[in-house]
Amino acid sequence: MLAEPLAPVQLEQLRSFSTCLVASAIETFGVRLHNKGFSDSRLRCIFDDLPPIVGYAATARIRSSDPPMEGGRYYGYYDRGDWWASIAKIPHPRVVVIEDIDTPPGRGALIGEVHTNILLALGCVGVVTNGAVRDLPEVRQTGFQMFAGNISISHAYAHPFDFGGSVEIAGLTVNPGDLIQGDLHGVQTIPREIANQVPAKAFELAAKRKELIALCRSQDFSIGMLSQKVKELKS
Repeated sequence: MLAEPLAPVQLEQLRSFSTCLVASAIETFGVRLHNKGFSDSRLRCIFDDLPPIVGYAATARIRSSDPPMEGGRYYGYYDRGDWWASIAKIPHPRVVVIEDIDTPPGRGALIGEVHTNILLALGCVGVVTNGAVRDLPEVRQTGFQMFAGNISISHAYAHPFDFGGSVEIAGLTVNPGDLIQGDLHGVQTIPREIANQVPAKAFELAAKRKELIALCRSQDFSIGMLSQKVKELKS
């Protein structure tokens, strides 16, 4: 069963923070190791000038190098009502998370201009995939965010064959309904058991960091004062 969605104001607060600040806030709760819960350098933010996105994960697995095992000639690229129905089960706003299981992944791109507009109509704000994306100028105009392992010219044989299960993207395990945040630094999950407390902690950390930075720029700076501010930041 999916956890209750956050209030709209809490989602808006999370969108106002960088992933780095939220990651630091999450660490203070001790709910996971500090080297878990975020993507590694294999994942690229395609539009790094766009603001952070926050949403609930709608997961899928695809293949892109080989045609589907059934159906003869390849017609399944756009007509996937079964996949769209599974996305609709996830609360708004949605982030589509797609694991390309080919080796190497990303021969073809499932998400381009057409699928972006389909996903926008389904209440999605972005896609996260270890595979490829395409049609970047057209997608950029929509404000839809993309995180991907690479870029491809063609969709090749990209097709979902499984959805609604656990996936792994660039070292990050994602389950359906997980709360996802992404920006130019990458993508992370926000543990649902503390998600409603993260905004307040992020505000607190931001204020403490502002004080520390102000001290570093002050003519009254001293190592002793710096040590005291660092202790306050940890508390």
